Amino acid sequence: MICGVVSGVISSTIANPTDVLKIRMQAQGNLFQGSMIGSFIDIYQQEGTRGLWRGVVPTAQRAAIVVGVELPVYDITKKHLILSGMMGDTILTHFVSRFMCGLAGALASNPVDVVRTRMMSQRAIVGHVDLYKGTVDGILKMWKHEGFFALYKGFWPNWLRLGPWNITFFITYKQLKRLQI
Repeated sequence: MICGVVSGVISSTIANPTDVLKIRMQAQGNLFQGSMIGSFIDIYQQEGTRGLWRGVVPTAQRAAIVVGVELPVYDITKKHLILSGMMGDTILTHFVSRFMCGLAGALASNPVDVVRTRMMSQRAIVGHVDLYKGTVDGILKMWKHEGFFALYKGFWPNWLRLGPWNITFFITYKQLKRLQI
């Protein structure tokens, strides 16, 4: 689990500029003009290196939360399904366990993901004060001003992405591992 958390934090930190770019391009919608490279250069010119790594802390936190929640939920679910006698060590058991770990990962990471997205979509303007100082500040402000469920905006698409990814990747991995000699 530690290796998964560390690799998630490192990889998401390295890839953060592409995440900022994606979120900015999505937020602009039909107003987006220019190329991906042009937008990347624009962020760098207007906001500097810090603009490209805007929201890196919640991005790393999200990666750590997803891995830190999904792995134990998968193992615990699978263990209880097998020990209860409800299911054997079958593809169905792995499917259900991965389905549950995707749900748990989405539930645990969504609040951080919402704050992260909002932080990344903020443009640094001279004299502009950031909406959120960090993850905890963002979560508390959103809860106070928009209510608890604001932390779960986009939950369904998040889960519909994490659930099938977990199921497909890990069942495929397990089957390929069995084929290995």
